[in-house]
Amino acid sequence: MGELKSQIKSFEISKTEVWEAYLKVKANQGAPGVDGCTIEEFEKDLKGNLYKIWNRMSSGSYFPPPVKGVEIPKSHGDGVRLLGVPTVADRIAQTVVAAHLEKRVEPVFHRDSYGYRPGRSALNAVEACRRRCWKKKWAVDLDVSKFFDSVRWDLVIKAVESHTDAAWVVLYVKRWLAAPMQLPDGTLRQRDRGTPQGSAVSPVLANLFLHYAFDLWLSRNFPDVQFERYADDAVVHCDSQRRAHAVPGALRVRDRSGSPVSRVT
Repeated sequence: MGELKSQIKSFEISKTEVWEAYLKVKANQGAPGVDGCTIEEFEKDLKGNLYKIWNRMSSGSYFPPPVKGVEIPKSHGDGVRLLGVPTVADRIAQTVVAAHLEKRVEPVFHRDSYGYRPGRSALNAVEACRRRCWKKKWAVDLDVSKFFDSVRWDLVIKAVESHTDAAWVVLYVKRWLAAPMQLPDGTLRQRDRGTPQGSAVSPVLANLFLHYAFDLWLSRNFPDVQFERYADDAVVHCDSQRRAHAVPGALRVRDRSGSPVSRVT
């Protein structure tokens, strides 16, 4: 037991990393989580609160609280989607891990992946899509259905382990994946797959998983097509109708979790 405690306390996380994560969270603002604590309230004891995060993360004793489930109307008026809002402290902890991962995965991400990446935007994806629509006769609109709710944890962890040997990163990713969601009625929803939309670490985890599950897979199996992906939405450009039907068909066969395809246009 003593050996385990010593090993856990060897996690190398600097106070600077926690401070920089706090600055990012502060800049993004955001609503309070299940504890009701706002950024302003967190800052009343900023030094003490940041120390707690650093001390617990570096010792391996940080356990995330439930995320707060918030219903947000979908853009097309088709029902609502459930966002998971972490506490301010948890957003800071997640941002520490997200920053660690981003440094390692950004250099290997596909050039046509645009979502939640530094220096890239939805407008960049739209512009690339517009240019290619003039060159290719067929476009396939793909939607990885409910990715954030359905992705298998073991595949996410496998992808994370491929890009870092930091045990603390893997440990906390596992804990965040397993953290329950507190629904609007106050009940806790336990999960066995998926990652809540709205968490600070979800975007890099989603991009990392889809880098392997979609970007590299498509490039290797359909090298003649071009695509743009923004998070879990993608447009694939093909020269023929036959090819346009082949891509979603192959995805359906390969994907055993019930993901993609919305329509062919």
